[in-house]
Amino acid sequence: MFDHLPSEVTIYEVGPRDGLQNEARPISTSDKVTFIDALSATGLRAIEISSFVNPKWIPQLADAAEVARGIRRSPGVRYSCLVPNRTGLDKALAVGMEEVAVFLSASETHNRKNVNKTIVETIAAFDEVIAPAQAAGIRVRAYVSTVYGCPYEGAVDPAVVVRLARDLRQRGVYQISLGDTIGIGTPVQVRDVLLRVLDEVPAQELAMHFHDTRGTALANLLVGLDLGISTIDSAIGGLGGCPYAPGAAGNVATEDVVFLLHGMGIKTGVDLEALCNASQRISSLVGHEMPSKYLKAHLGARARGQRSRG
Repeated sequence: MFDHLPSEVTIYEVGPRDGLQNEARPISTSDKVTFIDALSATGLRAIEISSFVNPKWIPQLADAAEVARGIRRSPGVRYSCLVPNRTGLDKALAVGMEEVAVFLSASETHNRKNVNKTIVETIAAFDEVIAPAQAAGIRVRAYVSTVYGCPYEGAVDPAVVVRLARDLRQRGVYQISLGDTIGIGTPVQVRDVLLRVLDEVPAQELAMHFHDTRGTALANLLVGLDLGISTIDSAIGGLGGCPYAPGAAGNVATEDVVFLLHGMGIKTGVDLEALCNASQRISSLVGHEMPSKYLKAHLGARARGQRSRG
């Protein structure tokens, strides 16, 4: 069991974007900048800081440009943002982003809800983003949402996921993140879908993006790791959800992922203690407890230690 695990994994932190976009309490630009700077100090190598979408749709991220200008960019850390179209790309270029991400869904209904386009129209619109970004020296990542199930349509045909992955790779994205937007995937299903995609896309060009709605995210990640996929999207504290996927819980918590990986002897470069400290800070900003299991256990142990010393 687990004979093919990678020796090192890249954690792609999506908390500042995918995590905060679903939070009801407004968070100031300065607090977001402080939050991202704290993440930069944890050893994370990739952080998605915001999204250049129309603020009418995602008001929590309306200050993307100000956040991008305000953060302290640490050497060795890749900072990225989501862009829905050429307008978003131009805004990202204007603030010096070196990596952007495009996004679409594997189900038509969710894609229409999310971007108000069909899947075919969305793919065609990527031509206005991917090639110009590459011409400007910008790397482009791609998200495929609802890979394992859709909140509106139910089951999603794996053949659609494979076709989209093939198409995105041909268009030149450097990595494709396969998302379980509603947290419905189970290990057997995940293995089946990933094996199909791996027939078309090398493991080093794939990332896993699991929401933990039904508590299966870590189990699903292990399946992908054993297949050689070594990039994991996660959100500090388990922040997140999707405005267009009712009932979806947050992303798998970065703390939980890092604890699991370190316990299995897999390197991440992330300081778990620093990560927990950053998670505590964002918890106070959003005004609620973080879902992360490791964080709760860690804070409990810390409190017990403080009482015993007192």
